[in-house]
Amino acid sequence: MSGSEGASATGESVLDRLAAELREGDAGLIVLVMGGIYVLFTIFAVLGPPQGLGGVVAALQAVTFWTALYAMLVLALNLHWGYAGLFNIGVAGFMAVGVYTFAAITAPTGGTPPGLGLPLWVGIVGGMLMAAVAGAVIALPALRLRADYLAIVTVAFSEIVRLTLLSTTFQQFTLFANVPVLPSIPLGTGAGRGINIPINPTIPIKSLFYTNPGNPASGSRTALGDAVISAFGAVGVRETVVISLAYTLVLIAFVALFYWLLRRIGNSPFGRVLKAIREDELVANSLGKDTRLFKVKVFMVGCALMGLGGILWETQKGYTDPTATTFMPIQTFYIFIALMIGGAGSNTGSVLGGALFASLLFQGPQRVAGIFTKYFVSGDAPTTIAGALAPIGSLDFGPLFAYTLQNVPPLRFVLLGVVLIVLMQRRPSGLLGHRKEVAASVPLSDHGGRPGRDRPRAAADGGLASDASDTSSESCSDGGDPADEGGATDGPDRSPEGGEGDE
Repeated sequence: MSGSEGASATGESVLDRLAAELREGDAGLIVLVMGGIYVLFTIFAVLGPPQGLGGVVAALQAVTFWTALYAMLVLALNLHWGYAGLFNIGVAGFMAVGVYTFAAITAPTGGTPPGLGLPLWVGIVGGMLMAAVAGAVIALPALRLRADYLAIVTVAFSEIVRLTLLSTTFQQFTLFANVPVLPSIPLGTGAGRGINIPINPTIPIKSLFYTNPGNPASGSRTALGDAVISAFGAVGVRETVVISLAYTLVLIAFVALFYWLLRRIGNSPFGRVLKAIREDELVANSLGKDTRLFKVKVFMVGCALMGLGGILWETQKGYTDPTATTFMPIQTFYIFIALMIGGAGSNTGSVLGGALFASLLFQGPQRVAGIFTKYFVSGDAPTTIAGALAPIGSLDFGPLFAYTLQNVPPLRFVLLGVVLIVLMQRRPSGLLGHRKEVAASVPLSDHGGRPGRDRPRAAADGGLASDASDTSSESCSDGGDPADEGGATDGPDRSPEGGEGDE
C-alpha cells in the first residue's frame, strides 16, 4: 500500500472513531445536551426583547461562556470529591489565591497597587503554583481530620482569604523591606478598591483582531479582525460579542484539557489508589499505600486547577476586587450543586452538570422572567413584598406576579433548594454518578463488561465456573442473581457520601 493510501486509511479510521464516539460515547451525549440547550436559548432570545440575529448569537455565546467556566471548576472539584472523597467547600478561596497571584505577577510595576510586570504565561503558572501551595498548606494538617471537619477548615480558609484581601493592611506593602541582602518588592491587593489587570488572558485573543490589544480604541484592526468583525457585523452581531465568542472558544479548549487530564489521572494507578482511599482508606493504608501523601498530592492538583479556573474567569474583565461574587462562599455552593447534578466521580457528568446548572438554573430563570415581563406585565412592579401581597385581598395577583419576576435573582436560591431536594430524593448519585467508570462513585467491574450481563460471571467474581457460564448468564439475565440485580458484583454500590447507590 502506498504512502498516500496509508494516510487516507489512517484519516478514515480517525474519522470513523470520531463518528463512533459521537454516536455512542460521551462526546455524543455532551453534544446532544448542548444542542438542546442551544435550541432552548434560541427560543428564549426570539421570544425575549427584539434583538435580531445578533441577540441570538449573544445569548448562545453567554450560555456557552458560563457553561465552560462552571464545567472547568466542577471538573476540578470532581478530582477532590468524586475521585478521592475530599470534602472541599473552599473552592472560592483557591480561586481567589490564583487570581490575586496572577494579578500581582502581571500588574505594572508603576501601577496602583504595583506588581511585578511579568508576562501573561508567568502569571498563569504562578497563580496555579500558589493555589497548589495553598492547598498543600491546608491539606497537611486538615487531611488528618474527618470529612466534616475538613469542610469546616476549607470554608474557613476561603473566608480568611477573602477578608485578608479586603483588609487595608495589605492594600500596598513591600516584600523584603527589612532584608538587606534582597531587593525590596512593592506589591498590593488594592483592598476593597480592587486591582487592575491590564495583562489578562483576553490579550492574546484581542491581538488577533487589533493592532493594540491592550487598548483597542487607540489602534486599528488587523486584517483578520477586520474581516471577522465585518462579517459578524453584517448580520447584526456586535464587536464585543465577537471578541467574547473567540474567548469562549478558548475556554472550551481548556474544558477539553481539564477533561483529558482527569481522564488520564483516573486511568492511572494513582487514580485507582484515590478510589481505594475514598471507598475505604484503612484498607488502602493496610495495602502499603501512603494515603496521606496521595491525598495531599490530589488536593494540590485540584487546587491548582481551581486557581486556573479562577484566572480564566475573573481576570478576563481586566479588573477584580474581593467583593466579586466569584470569591463568595455561595460560588462554592453553586459548583457543588452542578457536581451533584452531573454525578460525582463522572467526568462527563461534571461537564453536563456544569452545562445544566449554567443554562437552566443560572441564566435560564432570568431569560424566562424577561419573556413573561414582556408579554404579561404592564406598568411598574411593587418595590416591597407588602405592596405585592396587598392586592391579593381583591383577587388581583398581577402585582405579586410582577414582583416575583422583578426579583428572580434572589428567588433563584429557592429554585436551587428545590432542585437539591429533588436530587437527594430521586437521584442522589446525580445523572451519571451511577456509571461504572474509572474512579467513579461505585465499585468497578472488569473492562469486559458487567458480569452476568455483558459476560459470564467467573468464579473469581463470586459466580459459577467457566463450564457453567451459559447457565449463569441466563439466570442472571432472568433476574436469578440478586447481587447483579442490585447493580454491583464486587460489593454494594456506594455514592461518594458512603450511602447506597441509586441502582
